[in-house]
Amino acid sequence: MEKTPQQKNQEILDQINIELKQEEALKEGKFTAISIIGKGTFGIVYRAKKEGSDEILAIKRVFQDKRYHNRELEILKELKHPNIINLRHFFYTKDEKKESEIYLNCVTDYLPQTLSRILSINFQSRKQMDPFIAKLYAYQMLLSLKYIHSIGITHRDIKPQNVLVDQKTNKIKLCDFGSAKKLVQGQKSLAYICSRYYRAPELIFGSTQYDSQIDVWSMGCVITELVLGRPLFPGSSPSDQLVEIIKILGTPTKEDIMSMNPEFKEHKFPDIKPYPWEKVLKNRKIPEHFVDLISKLLVYNPKVRLTAQKALEHTYFDELREIKKNEEKYKDYDIPNDLEI
Repeated sequence: MEKTPQQKNQEILDQINIELKQEEALKEGKFTAISIIGKGTFGIVYRAKKEGSDEILAIKRVFQDKRYHNRELEILKELKHPNIINLRHFFYTKDEKKESEIYLNCVTDYLPQTLSRILSINFQSRKQMDPFIAKLYAYQMLLSLKYIHSIGITHRDIKPQNVLVDQKTNKIKLCDFGSAKKLVQGQKSLAYICSRYYRAPELIFGSTQYDSQIDVWSMGCVITELVLGRPLFPGSSPSDQLVEIIKILGTPTKEDIMSMNPEFKEHKFPDIKPYPWEKVLKNRKIPEHFVDLISKLLVYNPKVRLTAQKALEHTYFDELREIKKNEEKYKDYDIPNDLEI
């Protein structure tokens, strides 16, 4: 009889709890794996409890495949920002049956929810996210982006699944830096990167000389999803992804294509006119200045696209800059104490 997903997960947890008894794992205290909260190609994320403490932490366990360069640990060590997951410490464990198989375990903060789950719940209940909360989330996400870009790091996989949320405080933290990289001008990088719905058009056009503006495109898609309630560009394949983008932005000009990838030679596309954002967002309550913001984030030409810094300065976020002057108006909202305004 085939094992159920629950049985398979329990087997993994049992294996992890055996590994957590290894000498290397015990250096920072004894952990017990409680439940699996995420699975990916190279590893899993599980909830864990430290002995002698009530605190719940998240541990990302990643197989150290020698064929691939894992930059995540060195990047996590460098990151220190209130809207980015915090690396507490790390340790290595070995598979009990195959000692040659090494796993890196990164211990981080645990936030109980992802933006993806919140959006899914809202979608199923046909409920639009509170416009002020959406603005608060968008602002914090852009703060995290501004910070990583300022220290030369590009995330390369911005999506709702990689945004953690504490709904009690409305705190946002960007996580999963498994695809992150310090991009160097003139040095080629993989074009087939980033989850499809959030993949910037320059990547779809095959560019290997892109910059951190690919994150801004992804973030523009996520911010739009906060209001729209579903993915903006739900392509079923890489080529269909471009079709979905063209349906809304219209056909890119030759200049647009050259700005995304000068080596792309085929410029034959049907002449499609841009679709008005007001119609894209029909039946949704559209916040003031929101359309202007997303129309400047979701632009073909990466050089014309707003930077994270410029997006934070946009009029759409002026309301947040007025919070302290209108505390009575926002008394029913939980606002993070360390919000950088």
